[in-house]
Amino acid sequence: MPRGNGSRTPYDFNGDGHPDLVVNDLLAPGDRAAHDDDPGIGIVYGSARGLVPGTRQLLTPSRNAAPTKGVVPAAFEAGPACDLDGDGFTDLVVTADPPYDGIGRPPVPVQLLFGSPRGLAAGRAVPLRIPERARDGNEWPDQPTCGDFDGDGATDLAVTASGPRVSYLRGPFTRRGAPKAATVLDVPGTALAPLAGPLDADRDGADDLLVRTADPGYAATGRLALGGPRGPARAGTGFPSGHAVAFGRFRRGPGTDAVVAAGSRLLPRYGLTGGAPALPVRGRALYAGDITADGYTDLVVGDPTGTNDSAAPGPGAPTTPGAPLTLRPAFLPGSATGLSAGSARLLPPPRLPGSGPPHTTVLALTDYDGDHHADLVLLTRRRTSTEDLITVHPGTPTGPSPSPSAAFSTTTFTDG
Repeated sequence: MPRGNGSRTPYDFNGDGHPDLVVNDLLAPGDRAAHDDDPGIGIVYGSARGLVPGTRQLLTPSRNAAPTKGVVPAAFEAGPACDLDGDGFTDLVVTADPPYDGIGRPPVPVQLLFGSPRGLAAGRAVPLRIPERARDGNEWPDQPTCGDFDGDGATDLAVTASGPRVSYLRGPFTRRGAPKAATVLDVPGTALAPLAGPLDADRDGADDLLVRTADPGYAATGRLALGGPRGPARAGTGFPSGHAVAFGRFRRGPGTDAVVAAGSRLLPRYGLTGGAPALPVRGRALYAGDITADGYTDLVVGDPTGTNDSAAPGPGAPTTPGAPLTLRPAFLPGSATGLSAGSARLLPPPRLPGSGPPHTTVLALTDYDGDHHADLVLLTRRRTSTEDLITVHPGTPTGPSPSPSAAFSTTTFTDG
């Protein structure tokens, strides 16, 4: 693995200037249904040529999770990645399942794995330390979200507390998982929406939170909690009910644009507040990036659940909710006039051995090879098979390449 000296590149765990890939949902060897333990988190490291599947790392609960009261958690799920200690190496935030007897305040399930010249630390994660003064109620701290919410140049974390409140943890963090300072803030919602990276929607130098009235996976209204010297404490623009919101520059014009995935349609909000005609594109997961390298943000619309009630349009797309899934993500290019359903196209299905309908989800949309085109990483599985396939589709001036530059199974992380 190349050893780096640190960088400002997102998701660069070894600091060599090239983003790396996190794979959360691994297949265990053989029949996954026969395995009760979490197979872990896979990391594929990048290079000047893009992702290198042979340069990989497996993080497992037994080897890498921090024990709580002597008990090693069974679950280990990757969350956001950000440089929490400011050393130039991206760190990984993970969520575990520490033991809890249901009495009093639960333990903090969030842990931190710190990056280094050799990648993510091979030893144990450290528990995130949330001071008692920064906790509220007896809810599990959940949905960790990274960002520089006070604009001081250090990365902060926000995690849910009880009701419409968050534990706001100011960075930088120590290697023991402690924030520089911590407090409880009121926010205009009860859940934090996962985003691909930090969001400064109003471009004031402080990152903002997207807060929802329901947990991820459910349709809900959303609102920005705007960052500032006190952190994300001011209510900002609201968004209509949907499963996801993506941000970018989807058309020519000042300011930040947004798109809401409302299940059966997309709702553009140019300039955040400017309504535009709904687009008849079905989807519940949105991924934004400049795939065509024309200066406009493009959109990939998918379904994270494996049911077809978030189908993208196109030939052969089933329309009956609950029907066998034969769908794959759709690509919508940004342009001077914005997004158009007429330009949407389904992405070709990766070739996967076995029978039964495939389900393709998006793992990442990032420029891995440094050519200024965002590359699309897909994971394809069949419901009736223990096979899967990760494919890397380079960005081109016309969209994601139908021919992958790399393809490998998640079982490569766990075999042998």
